[in-house]
Amino acid sequence: MSKCFALVAAVCCARLNSSALAAQTTDTLRYQLTSVMVPMRDGVRLNTQIYAPQNQKGPLPFVLFRTPYGIAGDSVVLKGPWKTMADQGYIFVSQDIRGRYASEGEFLMNRPLHDPADSTGVDESTDTYDTVEWLLKNVPNNSGAVGVLGISYPGWLAAMAGINPHPAVKAVSPQAPMTDTWMGDDFFHQGAFRQSYGFEYATDLELSKDESVPLPIDRYDTYDFYLDHSPLSRLTDLLAGKVPTWTNFVAHPNYDAFWKARSLPTYLTRLSVPTLTVGGWWDQEDFYGAIKTYATLEPLDSAGRNSVVLGPWNHGSWSRGKGDKLGNISFGSNTSEFYRDSVEAPWFAYWLKGQGRARFPEALVFESGSNKWRAFDTWPPKSQTLAKRLYFRENGLLSFAPPPLPDGKQSATSLMDSYVSDPAHPVPYRRRPVQQTYDQRGSNWRVWLTEDQRFVQGRPDVLTWQTPPLTEDVAIAGNIVGNLFASTTGSDADWVVKLIDVYPDSVPGDWPMGGYQFMVASDILRGRFRQGFERPVAIAPNKVAEYRVDLHQQSYRFLKGHRIMVQVQSTWFPLYDRNPQTFVPNIFLAKPEDFKAQTHRIYRSAKFPSSVTVSVLKE
Repeated sequence: MSKCFALVAAVCCARLNSSALAAQTTDTLRYQLTSVMVPMRDGVRLNTQIYAPQNQKGPLPFVLFRTPYGIAGDSVVLKGPWKTMADQGYIFVSQDIRGRYASEGEFLMNRPLHDPADSTGVDESTDTYDTVEWLLKNVPNNSGAVGVLGISYPGWLAAMAGINPHPAVKAVSPQAPMTDTWMGDDFFHQGAFRQSYGFEYATDLELSKDESVPLPIDRYDTYDFYLDHSPLSRLTDLLAGKVPTWTNFVAHPNYDAFWKARSLPTYLTRLSVPTLTVGGWWDQEDFYGAIKTYATLEPLDSAGRNSVVLGPWNHGSWSRGKGDKLGNISFGSNTSEFYRDSVEAPWFAYWLKGQGRARFPEALVFESGSNKWRAFDTWPPKSQTLAKRLYFRENGLLSFAPPPLPDGKQSATSLMDSYVSDPAHPVPYRRRPVQQTYDQRGSNWRVWLTEDQRFVQGRPDVLTWQTPPLTEDVAIAGNIVGNLFASTTGSDADWVVKLIDVYPDSVPGDWPMGGYQFMVASDILRGRFRQGFERPVAIAPNKVAEYRVDLHQQSYRFLKGHRIMVQVQSTWFPLYDRNPQTFVPNIFLAKPEDFKAQTHRIYRSAKFPSSVTVSVLKE
């Protein structure tokens, strides 16, 4: 199942029939199920399930959840992500969006807003509006207030509900929304194509209406499958035009009008509904979406109704379980339970029921390392932080001290480190075997961002710099940017930058964590887009150029005795496709002979001071 961290599938992977759900809900949670087909303005009907308390006393607000992943099994969330809210009393509504499962119409990935000149046009905003209108008129004993929430694709749908919203929509919570799938979410990151995820997600969603057709992958270790099906044109041939989103990948490799029309920030021009955006620091799919949605809305917020929560979670894990641990990393408290009980439920209770007091922080973020929640009046913090650079130095040293001025003995271009990047032998992005993203037999996809990075230790195509053991804590909060001065013998290159916390060799009370290399922040930039994402430009061979690799944001404390490490590499396979390293107009159409090993150089002189900029808290 694709995106099984949608609210439903996060709790229940099996699908249950409606009669079983009704019985379970009635018997254990005192909610009654009603299934209806709700008509839209163009006549298309959407499959909708309504759960209302049997012994309802007085009118209650709606909580609406819309999804492409199938709503059979949704009542189970009343015992999981929505249990606290269910105990407080709401009318819960879940809906298959058009073209998915039992809903009518045609499915279109990230359907753009319709032309406002077309009064009959439809999009996810109008479908939400029409659904709300129907609910208000047809569901008895409702209070006339509606809240909308969702995670991932449903998070994007929740954000769309805040665009030209129905007057009854009083609160919206986009959680891990797939805000811009080219710039930094599911399908591309800063120009680099997310090959395995893009292939598996789009194929899973579009080969059939209900995800019943198996993926055309014949290997347990997909690293081998994707290497054998290279270049990308072989995957295109394998799909034979049956997956529209893949066809769009091939036709639109750059950040053109097609992708901008599907980018949520394009439409976020006013803040008309109180909005709580939620994201996870180690979200393997849509972390960019959370911070970008909040940042886009913030300048539009004059009434203090735009808030963000960022916790120590992967994709959607705040909606399930305790949240005390992610992979091998412990956080010292039940962060997910805290969010559901002490943040989400009170926030909706205030905006939908008028209960409690509006004392929600502008930004509530979890500082891993110290394992504490922090509240900020602005995010990223402004006056509380100072931008500092961690410079790449000689002999693998990482330092806050910049490289010294030249002494006349060495040129600026001689102070560098180099490696050979070979597309035929790419660096795996996680420890092999690399299972399918949502492999039912089990997959490490969900926690790969927390994996010990020592699995690439010793590879000649991964460069490493690290500090000596820290003599005091270093706490960061806010933006992180990789600043590379680099050259290549080729005419294109990818640049991966990773910021890592290296644990001491001995960790009292937790021996297996000795020397652990925990990736705090990371991302990739495709070199052809260094001058802008709309139009690729070839790299001049053997010329030093500056590359800005956005690692986005973090709230993290590097503890005394730990080291701070930075790694740079040029392949991250098969999550990201292989760059041919010779410039071609469209990598989706590259031929096998275009892929060549090239030598990459990272410079570290006073003239070319490669570094990573972090926002250090003033303490």
